[in-house]
Amino acid sequence: MKKSELIQATRPTRTQLIRSVATSTAIETGQESRRLEEEMKAKREKFGHLKLAI
Repeated sequence: MKKSELIQATRPTRTQLIRSVATSTAIETGQESRRLEEEMKAKREKFGHLKLAI
């Protein structure tokens, strides 16, 4: 690869983010990643209307 070549980074989807966070949390806590993923999706549906303050 040459220095002048640029690599276009792609943005991860929401599903990919949820899966990666759930998997990481499952490894750290010993819980099932599938259950954590479902909980995160449920919380997103419940609190999706709220925005973070910046």
